[in-house]
Amino acid sequence: MSLLVRPSVALHAAWMEAHKEWGDGLHEDGFGLVETDDVRSLEGFRVFVDRLLVKKASLGDDGGTLRWIVEEGKVLGGIALRHESAQDAEVLGHVGYGLRPSARGRGLAAAALREMLYLARARNMDRVVLACFVDNVPSVRTIERCGGVLSRVVTTERGEVGRYTIRLS
Repeated sequence: MSLLVRPSVALHAAWMEAHKEWGDGLHEDGFGLVETDDVRSLEGFRVFVDRLLVKKASLGDDGGTLRWIVEEGKVLGGIALRHESAQDAEVLGHVGYGLRPSARGRGLAAAALREMLYLARARNMDRVVLACFVDNVPSVRTIERCGGVLSRVVTTERGEVGRYTIRLS
């Protein structure tokens, strides 16, 4: 059974295990990680977690809700909900998530997304927008399984991105 938990310094070793599996230079959606974060040292990790708990840099001034997907003490991924008024929510989407490669294909992303949709409803959001590369078939299926409807496709430097809307009302 997976569990969504607040970021915690106590999970440093488990988080580093997930980070190592992703590999250096790869993007880890849902963790709120930015290029300047020093997550290898415990003190650097503490600064990273503190920033996430304040909910500023990666989620905008109005912030958002960021959770790590944890199962039996193992960090499997992360998911973030940008609140309705958060900066860049319309561009980046309201929800971003990612699972470490060994945790994929088990329905964890869909379970985490459903929980974040519940939190979005509790904030009186009437919809959430998600962005996903169109060739990322597992993520497309996860979004569609949770009610996502493709609204448009945007061509970016990194490829075609589908913009999906999930109505909450």
